[in-house]
Amino acid sequence: MPELPEVEALADHLRRHAVGHTIGRVDVAALSVLKTFDPPPTVLHDQAVTGAQRWGKYLGLKAGELFLIAHLSRAGWLRWSERLAPAPLRPGKGPIALRVHLGVPGQAPGFDLTEAGTQKRLAVWLVDDPVKVPGIATLGPDALAVDADELARLLAGHTGRIKTVLTDQKVIAGIGNAYSDEILHTARISPFATAAKLSAEQVTALHEALRTVLTDAVARSVGQQAATLKGEKRSGMRVHARTGLPCPVCADTVREISFADKSFQYCPTCQTGGKVLADRRMSRLLK
Repeated sequence: MPELPEVEALADHLRRHAVGHTIGRVDVAALSVLKTFDPPPTVLHDQAVTGAQRWGKYLGLKAGELFLIAHLSRAGWLRWSERLAPAPLRPGKGPIALRVHLGVPGQAPGFDLTEAGTQKRLAVWLVDDPVKVPGIATLGPDALAVDADELARLLAGHTGRIKTVLTDQKVIAGIGNAYSDEILHTARISPFATAAKLSAEQVTALHEALRTVLTDAVARSVGQQAATLKGEKRSGMRVHARTGLPCPVCADTVREISFADKSFQYCPTCQTGGKVLADRRMSRLLK
């Protein structure tokens, strides 16, 4: 799933490459992707693109007085092209859900919003105010804007596991499964630690890790082509998606906890005092 650094990089890409263009046509290949129906996407035709923005993990393009906002969800992506094919998209064919032509179709650049897999969760809204998107209206403070004192206040009210709290967009906006793994590893905190019970020293370490991990990831991502962002994200990971590999800090084996549809990784030596946490999936298999 694209998280804060990748979405910020995509917004930066649109600011550099889409702003100043006029929308020639919007093609919708998957009607289910649209979560608003009034106004229709056709009202964007002939509107000048004036900006691009990020709200947590939401990506938005401003054209005229409207915002075209997307949540890429788990398998969505933005694919940029210097010249898109002129023919309208065929509904239900292929991974492309929505296409934006920035000029005369077939003669101008533009982008596709795509989604891989069978679980279709990519969502698009067309609104005159971003807060009309339900998820944006309930976002917590942006992860890069939270200071140490605010982080302490946010965590104090939550008795859940720190891993869960960090990825709750209503608490802190922008962090997902991958970067929460990286932040907790850098801070040397167990993903199962109770958020409200972290010591002052742990909260300080968590804040420093949050700033460092996300700032470094944004610096690596911004300026990249959209097509290379996923590879850049993977290359910067120290524990996430590295199950079975040595921890780059202590050389212990990176371990995994699996749930129904996702998993996360951690280092026992760095984060849990050497204790290997029980993997619920394996526990069920051993019963």
